Parts: sequence; structure tokens; C-alpha cells
Amino acid sequence: MKHFEYRGGNLFAEDVSIAEVATNVGTPFYCYSASTIEQNYEIFSRAIAPLKGHIFYALKANSNQAVIKTLANLGAGADVVSEGETRRALAAGIPGPKIIFSGVGKTRSEIKFALSEGIGQFNVESENELKFLDEISREIQRTATIAIRINPDVEAKTHNKISTGRKEDKFGISIDQAKSLFVQAAKLELIKPIGFSVHIGSQLTTLKPFREAFSRVAEVVRLMRKEGFVVSRLDLGGGLGIKYQQEQPPNPKEYASVVSQTLGGLNLELAFEPGRFLVGDAGVLVTSVLQEKLTSTKRFVIVDTAMNDLIRPTLYQAFHNVIPVKNNKRYSMGPAEIVGPVCETGDLLASNITLPKLSEGDLLVIETTGAYGAVMASTYNSRLLVPEILVNRNKHCIIRPRPSYEMLMALDCMPDWL
Repeated sequence: MKHFEYRGGNLFAEDVSIAEVATNVGTPFYCYSASTIEQNYEIFSRAIAPLKGHIFYALKANSNQAVIKTLANLGAGADVVSEGETRRALAAGIPGPKIIFSGVGKTRSEIKFALSEGIGQFNVESENELKFLDEISREIQRTATIAIRINPDVEAKTHNKISTGRKEDKFGISIDQAKSLFVQAAKLELIKPIGFSVHIGSQLTTLKPFREAFSRVAEVVRLMRKEGFVVSRLDLGGGLGIKYQQEQPPNPKEYASVVSQTLGGLNLELAFEPGRFLVGDAGVLVTSVLQEKLTSTKRFVIVDTAMNDLIRPTLYQAFHNVIPVKNNKRYSMGPAEIVGPVCETGDLLASNITLPKLSEGDLLVIETTGAYGAVMASTYNSRLLVPEILVNRNKHCIIRPRPSYEMLMALDCMPDWL
């Protein structure tokens, strides 16, 4: 992981000691490196620059406003999937015209809010959604710029739960339907169709699915133009994978080459929606050891982080490496199961991790948790949400504090009959 390294046997995030932050903030906490986020953005941005490409950061990966603002300052727009994410993007300084509203289930109120804020593009996923958008546009007299989301029926070769471009998935519409919906949209007074969008899944580690999807969308563009329609933009979604374990995902230059080969001759404005690629390896989750527990078959390391803080291992069987904050190589190493205190057998954070003997209070880091970590956390078992820390060289800031139990319980309302 970039910008996380040992110095004198102790782990640092950029120029900030992880152990010192743990002393001040307590564990568990998420820690993000601003320099890693910036570096990842520049790598992706340089790769797509020759393609007339623009980055719209997918907020679903990590929606902390400090993270969004870090990327906004670099020039990123936002890809959002809810009114809440729209409000976060706006609050972090991304103007409406630089926001793309995606998602298969936009409510009427969300559409109305987004239209009133001048959102730059809606990715329309059904005929009913187009109907809602048309009605609301006429109600408030605002033009809606749209792209029709195509489901290209491509197997992304990623985890089943994050594959979104197969015909059996809920996302997008078939190519034939997309063409007819574009024609229908072009007849509506306050609807402005400008192109198509496609997103086939997350954490793709091979380029073949991208090539197949983009080639099919390119054919749609050619057909629509042949029929006299103006198609000026394609939204290519995100999905480029990162390394968690032994994966060897393609780099952005290789990905951009596929885009150029399949779409380069069409003179299109291209939108890209990376999320995980920008923030995934920019974050770690720091946790304290509660105890070691030896059974007849396994060595369990019980920590103060649980599945409600990081659900990816439970939900996706995802791998996250775990390393000690203090790297003492003098101790013998052995395999361990890293588990939390939640009353679920599924509360497993990492399996078969090689670690030295650990004692109460020792600090561990769960790596590559900048994406789909804090955003998916919950208060299951009435556990408090994990705070988030952003590091910038030798500075760090609490960008989301740990709430108190009083704040958590104050969310409940007692009925008057009790």
C-alpha cells in the first residue's frame, strides 16, 4: 500500500504514527492517506486524458466529505446514487453540472431535488424512470439531460454480488430497449438525451469484459447516428479492480487502451466513474487486540473491530491482509483467525493470517479498507460507528468523530404510551 510504511519498526501513514493516533483517538478507527488518493487520481487522470475523458468519483466507495473534497480539489466530478450522496457532493464543493445521478431506483423526491440543483446528467435505467423524469421536469420546468443505461449482458468475472451487467441483473436495459427509449426521450420537450451509460460491475481484474461491453455500446452509437440522432457522450462507469491479495488487475493505461480501441474513433465525450481505484488502497482500519484464544483446532485473535465496522469479508468473502502496527520480527510467526466480538460466526475479518504472538492492547492494521469500509458500517449490537481520520503528510484530522452512546440512543423515540 502506498504511503503506509514501517519506520523504526512502527507503522506510519505518510508522516503520522499510527500508534500515536490510536493513543489519541482510541480504536477502532479508519485512517486515510490524502497523498494516496491524490496519486491514484493523477494516475487515472493521465491515462484517460487523450480520450477526452472526465472523472466522476463514485461516492458509494467512500462518501466522507473530506475525501470528496480532496478529489473535488483535483477536478473530479461526482457519481451519486441517492439524494444523500447528492447533498454530500454539493456540500463538498462539486457543482450540480459536474454530478451524474445513477441508480436503478431513484424516487420522485430524489429526482425533483436533483433537477432543482441542476444535476448534469441522469442515467436512466427504465421506461418508468423516464416517465417520472418527464413528469417532474414539466412540473418544475427544468430540462433533464440524460444517458440511457445499457445492460450489455456481459459476464464481468467478478463476485456475483457486485456484477451488474448481465441480463439477469436489475441494472440497465437491453440494447434494443435502450435504442427505442432514446428515440422516445428525444420526443419529450424537457428531456435531452445525449448518450448512453454502461457499468458492468466492480473489482474487475481482466480487460476482456470491458472490451466486450464497450464494443456493444459502440455499435449502438453507430446505429443511432445512422438514424440521424446526435450521440455526444458515453458514461463508461467504473469497475477497475485493485490488489487485495494475489490479483494482478490491469492498470489505467491498459484500461484506457481498450477504451481507445473500442470507442476511439467515435469522437465522444467520455465519463469515467472510478471509486475503489481512487480510495481503496488509501485506507486502513486500525484495531486493538482484546485477547488470543486457542482452541483444539485454531488460534483466534479477538479484536475490537467487528463485521459491523467492516462487512466486506462477511458479505463478499473478501480478503484483507492484516499486519501489526509494531513490526517486531524477533517473535515467531503463526497462522491466526482475526475475529470480532459480535455474536455471529460470520464475524470473521481475516483467515489464516500469519502474525506473531499478540497480547491485549497490541495494534493491528486491516489493509486496503478505504473503499466500502466505513460507508457500509452499521451500529449492529449497538456498537458505535468507527471514526475516520485523514492524514496529509505530517498532519491528521478527525473527519468523522466517534459518536457517544448518548447520541446513538437519542436516535430512538419512545412512544407516549410507554
